Amino acid sequence: MKDSVLHFYDELADNYHLLFVDWHEAILRQGELLHKVIQSKLNLSCTNNTTLLDCSCGIGTQAIGMAKSGYKVTATDISEVSVKRAAKEAARYGVNINFGVADFCSLNKDVLGQFNIVLSADNAIPHLLTDEELVKAFHNMHKKLLQNGLLILTIRDYDALIKEKITSTQPTILDDGNRIVFQVYDWAQDDKTYTVNQFILQVINEEWQTKHYSTKYRALLRHELNTVLEATGFVDVEWHFSSQTGYYQPILTARKD
Repeated sequence: MKDSVLHFYDELADNYHLLFVDWHEAILRQGELLHKVIQSKLNLSCTNNTTLLDCSCGIGTQAIGMAKSGYKVTATDISEVSVKRAAKEAARYGVNINFGVADFCSLNKDVLGQFNIVLSADNAIPHLLTDEELVKAFHNMHKKLLQNGLLILTIRDYDALIKEKITSTQPTILDDGNRIVFQVYDWAQDDKTYTVNQFILQVINEEWQTKHYSTKYRALLRHELNTVLEATGFVDVEWHFSSQTGYYQPILTARKD
């Protein structure tokens, strides 16, 4: 499974920004909204000395946003290709981020130090398809947090998605009709996992070109995540929904007691 996820993000890294209406605006907006949620949980008067590990940084969407909000950011990802691009983008934005390559399940070995905050955004956690993988990942995240540190995750609303069992998303038409982005979902017979087929159609040199990427996810329900988090030593587990936060996905927070 690790190899297929790695292949997905390695292949997508150069074009990941095309999934957004405006990736640069998303960096700033997501950083601001995540900061507000963190502020509500930690009551920070100043972020300059607040350390944050983004352990699924991708091409840097949240890591750059959090660095611009004043956090001392370390950012890791399983995809070295994505991390290399993230480092280039961070330099372009003029922010100092410590980048590295690491798996969720080996953070304690691969990443030095402990942090006030551990972040995983953009539906990365559901790549872990079994409870055993979740337990291992959350144990590693728990070890990376300082006492009373905050875990913050963002994932799709699977409690709603599993009821609807949608098979595709509505196409998003961008760049005056020259870019179209959509997903097709292939649900497994267990009704708990599905393959996402990500399509990007784009006019290049007056011709339509199609890019296709696929990866597998687990439709993680809220009570399932809550149970595993509590079993791995987290407390004060709380869900924050888009209607409250303005963020595009539900946000989960939990503390290391």
